[in-house]
Amino acid sequence: MFSYRHAFHAGNHADVLKHAILVHILEHMNQKPAPYWVVDTHAGAGVYDLRGDWSQKKAEYENGIARLYPSSQLPPQSSTGGMPDLIQRYVSAIQAFNTEGELRYYPGSPWLALQALREEDRLRLFELHPSEIEVLQKGIAHAFRGRGRQVSVKQMDGFDAVRAVLPPPTRRGVTVIDPSYEDKQDYRRVFSAVQEGLQRFATGCFAIWYPLVQRGGVASLTRNLERLDAVWVHATLKISKPAADGYGMHGSGMFVVNPPWTLHAALEESLPWLASKLGQDQHAGHTLRRSAKQ
Repeated sequence: MFSYRHAFHAGNHADVLKHAILVHILEHMNQKPAPYWVVDTHAGAGVYDLRGDWSQKKAEYENGIARLYPSSQLPPQSSTGGMPDLIQRYVSAIQAFNTEGELRYYPGSPWLALQALREEDRLRLFELHPSEIEVLQKGIAHAFRGRGRQVSVKQMDGFDAVRAVLPPPTRRGVTVIDPSYEDKQDYRRVFSAVQEGLQRFATGCFAIWYPLVQRGGVASLTRNLERLDAVWVHATLKISKPAADGYGMHGSGMFVVNPPWTLHAALEESLPWLASKLGQDQHAGHTLRRSAKQ
């Protein structure tokens, strides 16, 4: 389970979908003055150097954020012409961590959350990987000096975090659940965590990411999530035809329980645009569904 390092995939198409939605959620949360918590169950290392050895090994960001980034020197399909507002706000959030203009650093969800949080809001980060959490702790201590009261970082199984910290005392919050899914049990554990989270915090927002891969666990997870007696929005972005050998990720999905009321409309505009910009073959596309309960 400790073989996975997110730096191999930082800034790829899955991160684009996941983090564009997260930025939208956080901006919506900031529209009300009441404080809130962000709980990140699988926080990773926090920020990634796209020139580093791990990121360069596969350079997946070149077919992700780099296609959307204004300073990119990639082919014309990376043009930002007609960029939807949800994507523009996400790209602007990434630009804030690249002050010299060139795309070099990619912020994960902990960094994006800290960028958005106000003084009274709180961030609770959980990561089990021993190397990832060491980088995460050092990075926060260095980059966000003076904000230690806002952030708690614990080396802990993120699925147990739901039980440990929910509901937040503010009764407003966002829980991000995005394991690597290297362990096939993660699909079952994600759904159990969402169920328990809703029992503890029925009004909380839960943002669940999952990969589009050829495994039975994906269909089971999404089927169970869509059966929840809750308000939800479910989006997928497919960038290519599944590989003939059955391996690899050909897209990803985001399932948001108790989403901002603005999210569905924003995704209606953004998903076709993303599919056209990030798609790698004629099989690229998207889906968007929402619960009957609104």
